[in-house]
Amino acid sequence: MTLFLIFGVITFPLVDNVMYAVLETGGKQYRVSAGDTLEIERVAVEAGQPFTFDRVLLVNNDGRVTIGAPTVAQASVVADVVEHRRGPKKIAFKMKRRKGYHKTIGHRQELTVVKIKEIKA
Repeated sequence: MTLFLIFGVITFPLVDNVMYAVLETGGKQYRVSAGDTLEIERVAVEAGQPFTFDRVLLVNNDGRVTIGAPTVAQASVVADVVEHRRGPKKIAFKMKRRKGYHKTIGHRQELTVVKIKEIKA
């Protein structure tokens, strides 16, 4: 395997024979391939059930890259829902000096762990 030095960062070349897709869910984009495990924003599917992502933006199938406008037609990613969990607690602290005002607000994001089964393209 040959390493490349680009802008002072050592990078590995992309392997063309691995099928991967870029999907969008929860306002974020993820690069996935079969067997990957992701933490995404909560989806309304019970644990153990399959879930299909329809918003596939890009598919690389053995070096043939298909880019959607905005999505790739007839492409989907099938995943199994592993579990639902909550993310770490984030603290937002508001304060106005010399006014006696301070307020603490906490937030925990609802997450779903999914395992990618296959990419249909």
